[in-house]
Amino acid sequence: MNLFTGDSADEFFGGALPESARDLLHQAAQAPRGEVGALLWTAQALAPQGLGIYYALYKHHAGRREFEQAERAARRGLLESAQQAGLAEDWRRVTPGSVPAGVDFSRTGPARFWLFTLKALAFIALRSERPAEARELLTRIAALDGQARIGDDVIATLLASVADGSAT
Repeated sequence: MNLFTGDSADEFFGGALPESARDLLHQAAQAPRGEVGALLWTAQALAPQGLGIYYALYKHHAGRREFEQAERAARRGLLESAQQAGLAEDWRRVTPGSVPAGVDFSRTGPARFWLFTLKALAFIALRSERPAEARELLTRIAALDGQARIGDDVIATLLASVADGSAT
């Protein structure tokens, strides 16, 4: 799956992007690294409903260790996906008992993206030296996705190594 171009990513992220935003993603995929962020943020402004853009943004900024920007993008993506999936705006209010009928975190689309973005926020919190917040996010993911189908076990392992002092 090419997350910059959107090829085969539309279904995973919940829908197609307008051509103008897709063009910017193509440009970002070819741009020098220092120009990628501006192109992605412009795409987000053109298509704020495009969940894949938020993913590209938080991956880009996290990869550059720009965790404040990565978190900004992830939180915006979380809000947008919550709205599209019919979930509460505050992720802490989304519990197994509060999930609307028909919302399925195991299927592609906005609810799955929302859960996946919680995982990204856990990673960002961990890398931003906020292990308690990372733990809280991972606990919510486990409650909503008990079979760990989104790969949050990697972050849980990193968190455990921070807790026992073995990570640097």
